[in-house]
Parts: sequence; structure tokens; C-alpha cells
Amino acid sequence: MRHFLYLLILLPTLVIAQQKTEGKYTVDVNYFYGNVVPHRKSIQHLITAHPEGVIVSFNRKTFGDKEWHSAYNYPDYGFSFQYEDMKNRSLGEMYGLYGHYNFYFLKRRLQFRIGQGIAYNTNPYDKETNFRNHAYGAAVMPTTYFMLNYHKPDILQGVGVQAGLSFIHHSNGSMKSPNTSTNTFAVNVGLNYTFGKDEKLRYIPRKQDTVNYKKQPLKYNIAFRGGLNESDVIGSGQYPYYALSFYVDKRVSRKSAFQLGVDFFWPTYLKEYIKFKSVSYPEENVDGNADYRKIGMFVGHELFINRLSVEGQVGFYVYQPFNSTGTMYQRVGMKYYITDKIFSGVALKTHGAKAEVLEFGVGVRL
Repeated sequence: MRHFLYLLILLPTLVIAQQKTEGKYTVDVNYFYGNVVPHRKSIQHLITAHPEGVIVSFNRKTFGDKEWHSAYNYPDYGFSFQYEDMKNRSLGEMYGLYGHYNFYFLKRRLQFRIGQGIAYNTNPYDKETNFRNHAYGAAVMPTTYFMLNYHKPDILQGVGVQAGLSFIHHSNGSMKSPNTSTNTFAVNVGLNYTFGKDEKLRYIPRKQDTVNYKKQPLKYNIAFRGGLNESDVIGSGQYPYYALSFYVDKRVSRKSAFQLGVDFFWPTYLKEYIKFKSVSYPEENVDGNADYRKIGMFVGHELFINRLSVEGQVGFYVYQPFNSTGTMYQRVGMKYYITDKIFSGVALKTHGAKAEVLEFGVGVRL
């Protein structure tokens, strides 16, 4: 970690020496130090010290040449590399790659970043060599991080500073057990550098939307999603998961649409889990032939950025012969519109703090 601190100190010199691009790009390095949140008893034995790490990011600035730039106060977008030492031999170390957006508030002094990517863990669960690691059942997993910074760029010759709070989540989305996951809450401090300014670059003031979104008719959506998951019984095996969704949405502004719909679920891992419960826990009177399928109804919101959108839904099961997760469920994810009517997406379906499956899907919006 000492080497990363040296990098933080030397960043301005290194970047100035290698400066090639004018105007639109920035780099930043953040050192963080924090705590693993003890969200479950099963990982408390793994919290033995304060994790620390570094996040290195490359950002492209926007100036309003596209409508969504000014609608979101000229955000940045880019990619990040993250290293985290979990400070526990069983948990190992994390290496992550992310795509991210930076959004600005309070005269661009407050920066909010959200990043989504994939991480590699150096020491996942192994029943013989690392049976204590109930947090990570696989070496490769999805990961998300949030960062809220006071951001002051270009203090001296393009060099600026930032400081704030970070939240880093690592979980394999129940694709493989165990999957208790970890959440790191940390403070961070760092430097940023803006590549040489071009006087021709100016923020273009926002104009009136070219589309009257409020007058758009109801849109009808069909989405098919799939994934892999495993029950909480370690070693029970991975099984395919399918979901079919029908929903209607109403666009109310440039940014927002509200949804109402129904989900049909085929979580095939429950077939074996129901049989396991009926045999292993006879006192619970589980019917080994109970239907594993589920039907749910949901309300949701979609936040449109550009061709990318962020989707959140809350639902409840109206048909669930075998109750393994409770009556409520949530889905949070991203969609990418390949055309105006066809989209792809990835989403995490959860029951509170417990992830059930990472869904990959395609759909149409008519």
C-alpha cells in the first residue's frame, strides 16, 4: 500500500510529463481506508482489521453537445481500477475494473460517482483450504461502488484535490455458494488532474427538450431474463434461472418513467432445495412435490440517461407455494437500448439484503 501512496504523491508529475490529450479528459487517484460492515453474523469472524486500497480512474468530460449532457449537469463518464486489501487472510485481496459516471451538484463542488464492474478475489471459499471464507464463493464476481466527494479541480497547473466517502460492494449474486458478500464503508482522499484546457471548450446551455415526453403514449414491455444460481446449501450445484416480465410504463419527463407489471419466475434451483428440505428437516413439514415456480406483481421506476437507463422495481409474490425468501422482492439494474424498441440489460434480484440471482436479459418496448 505504501507504493500506492507514492503514486498518489507523484501523480501530477507523471501526468504532466505524459500529457497528450487537450481538454476533455481527467485522471484521479483516491486512497481509501475503512471498515467492513458486519451485515451478517456469518462474516463477523472475518472482520479483523481495517481494509484499505486505491481507486484509479480515467474520466471523459461532457460539454453539452448531446441533449443528455446538460440534462444531467454535464456528467463525466469513464473507467476505474480498484485494489482493496481486505486485511484478512481468508478474504484475500480484491482487484476490480469498472465503468462509471460522475454527477455534479452544488456548483460542481459535490461529485457523486457510481461504478459497476467485475472483480477478482485472490482467495475464495474452498472446503479444504479456505473453509472460513463464507463471503466469496467464487473468484470472479460483480461489484459496485459509490463515491461522494468534495471535488476541487485545477488548483495549480491542472492539479486538484478531492475527499469524501466510499462504499464498495462485492458479491457474486448467489451464482455460487457461499455468498455472504462484503460491504466496505471508507473515507477517501486523492488528487485529480485535468488535461490541458482548450479555450474552444465551453459548457453549452441547456435548451428545451426536442421531445415532449409527457405526451408520449403508454409503452408495453416484454423482457426475458436468465441466470445461474445456487441455494444456500454449499455444494448443492448451480441451476438455470428464468424470468419473463410483462409491464407497461409511462414516460413523465426527460428522465423518468413509471412501471407496473407482472413477473413469472422459474428458479429451478428450488426443485432440489425443496427435496432437500423435505428430507433433511421433516419437522418443517415441507412438501417435497411443492411447485418451485413463482408469480409476482411489481411497480418500478426507470431513469433514462442516454441509451443507458437505470431501473428499480419493488414487487410481491402473488403465487409462491414454497416460501423460501419472503413475500417481497426487489430488482435493481441497468438497461441499454440497442434501438428505440429493443433493449438488453443486467439486474440483481434481491430479497432485502439477500441476493437471489444476477439476471441477464433482452426485451422489447413497444
